[in-house]
Amino acid sequence: MKKIGVLALQGDFAAHEKALARLGVASVEIRETKQFNDIDGLIIPGGESTVMLKLLRADQLMEPLRAFIKVKPVFGTCAGAILLAKTVTGPAQESLGVMDMDVERNAYGRQRESQITEIDLEPVSASHTGANKMEAVFIRAPIIRTIGPGVKVLARYQGNPVLVQQGHHMAATFHPELTNDLRVHKSFIEML
Repeated sequence: MKKIGVLALQGDFAAHEKALARLGVASVEIRETKQFNDIDGLIIPGGESTVMLKLLRADQLMEPLRAFIKVKPVFGTCAGAILLAKTVTGPAQESLGVMDMDVERNAYGRQRESQITEIDLEPVSASHTGANKMEAVFIRAPIIRTIGPGVKVLARYQGNPVLVQQGHHMAATFHPELTNDLRVHKSFIEML
């Protein structure tokens, strides 16, 4: 049975664990280097990307995380998507540089502009259920400004990519863990 780690330094990692449990998938909160050896994939939750970077460094998890990402699937939501990006602006900050995309932090606006809306799933990802819409929760969300040729767009909002995949990595600028729709988590599990 596959086991998914959820980086549990900061952010809403518990909501991801609940989504995985609803799919019958075992999860573990990742806080120590040795735990990377026991998981088949990792979710980096939403939260505050600058705080996550500080905690990754303070807990000496940055290099083990980089090593894990090279060989195992990782799914980043909101702040997690920021950390996976090649380039970050608004303001510029360090990232893991894993996915060929440029992300602008808080680009949809501040907290008061956070919203629940519908996004458009691309035909490939909608084939599971036939539905081409999905509820999405955007909280101080980043915008994916550009993507490289190896990045596949799975969903869009206002014409911008909001769910993307590159190889065995996924990123969402919204919070799929805050809805009852499990399609995004299921897609990630199918990549394992």
